[in-house]
Amino acid sequence: MRIKRILALTAGLVLMAATAQASNIANTIQARYEKLRTFSAAFEQTLTHKESGSVEKRQGNLLFQKPLLIRWQTDKPHEETLVVTNKEIWDYLADEEIAYRYPLELVRDSRTIIQVITGQAALTKDFDVKEDGQENGLAKLHLYPKEAAPQMVEALLWVEPSTGYIRRASIIDFYGNSNDVRFTQFKPDASLKASDFTFTAPKGVEVEDRIDRKVQERELFK
Repeated sequence: MRIKRILALTAGLVLMAATAQASNIANTIQARYEKLRTFSAAFEQTLTHKESGSVEKRQGNLLFQKPLLIRWQTDKPHEETLVVTNKEIWDYLADEEIAYRYPLELVRDSRTIIQVITGQAALTKDFDVKEDGQENGLAKLHLYPKEAAPQMVEALLWVEPSTGYIRRASIIDFYGNSNDVRFTQFKPDASLKASDFTFTAPKGVEVEDRIDRKVQERELFK
């Protein structure tokens, strides 16, 4: 009986230590991104559909400026430009010659992929954070939303331990599909222009305005 108590106590101490470590890393991330004003990055994105087993790979570039100005440019395999301005969201699909206009509310939730990879998600407030050792020199964290949503039931982060910069994030939705974004290049405090976060639909492109619609037909950044 005494041995069982000792084992239980030891397991409890290990769990407490892991939780404390995860909390420390989460605090490091949030402290780092509170000071960071801008960054530019090149990314590789892998979208995996669990039911069909299909895998789609994309490449592109991301520009970020606080509070939440975004330019997400996918170059391969299909060109797509997503711009989050201070008033609205634009999603331009060059191949289809169509641009969608959405309200900003679609990216203000901590459980969206863009909030997570830009370091704006409230980790210690909105998530239970578990530490999972290191992988390829990066600290690995599991995030579990305190209030689950269809777009995210679990997320994984890979973080530079010394800087707190996020280098990779993987979001798993209610159906088991995953959205994995890895930064192949990352430049903090990049010099960006106001024009980077504006969008005007090219001449001849159809514009579909969904600014007042509650139903979103396409999931952004995916």
